[in-house]
Amino acid sequence: MINVTDLGKTSWMQKRLASGFGTQQVPSCPGGQLYTVRSGDTLFRIAQRFNVSLDALIRANPQITNPDRLQVGQRICIPGVAPPTCQGGTLYTIRQGDTFFSLAQRFGVTVDQLIAANPGVDPDRLQIGQQICIPGVAPPGCEGGFLYTIRAGDTFFSLAQRFGVTVDELIDANPGVDPDALRIGQEICIPTEPPGPECPGGTLYTIRSGDTLFSLANRFNTTVDAILEANPLITDPDNLRVGQIICIPGASS
Repeated sequence: MINVTDLGKTSWMQKRLASGFGTQQVPSCPGGQLYTVRSGDTLFRIAQRFNVSLDALIRANPQITNPDRLQVGQRICIPGVAPPTCQGGTLYTIRQGDTFFSLAQRFGVTVDQLIAANPGVDPDRLQIGQQICIPGVAPPGCEGGFLYTIRAGDTFFSLAQRFGVTVDELIDANPGVDPDALRIGQEICIPTEPPGPECPGGTLYTIRSGDTLFSLANRFNTTVDAILEANPLITDPDNLRVGQIICIPGASS
């Protein structure tokens, strides 16, 4: 049996633990951007996706003690990849199947305008999770209501029934949105206060500064997927709001 000590070598993991990097936390990320780990992600794949080296990714995330066990919902730092600025437009996160051509058609801009608004972005190598700027498209407003991200099967009729509003109220709150051409991932305004989540077998929790789904899952001994399943109105895990009430499944009051 080979003794690592006799070889005078220490594993990457041993070095990390010896350095005290044993706790999960949201890393600081000066000069880079935070990324939320998705199902199937590995550090190697993320490094390839954002065109950074694996060593640089590891150095930027000392909180990761085991690179083979990334957690869905965990936030990591992508070094040297600054989030784009988008004055006069809105930031959009690339999804499966997106192209500059399809995005131009969806948002009523031209491919040339997209290219000009995103210097350094290769239109032929868009990455899922990458943020780009959609020029001339203002983020949707929703005074007195809340933003909702369209899912498969949603219609204005089903949403009106779900949230206790009328179809006409939805149409009035979303000028320019075609009710017959809703797109998965599209944000619309629901003109009512967001309903509090039901939480049978769990407990309601009020989001505080610094909370993430990953930290809450660790704190309450559950998983990010379980929290998302218990909170269908959470459409963007990266944008929890201080004061927002969510359900923690399986946690006692």
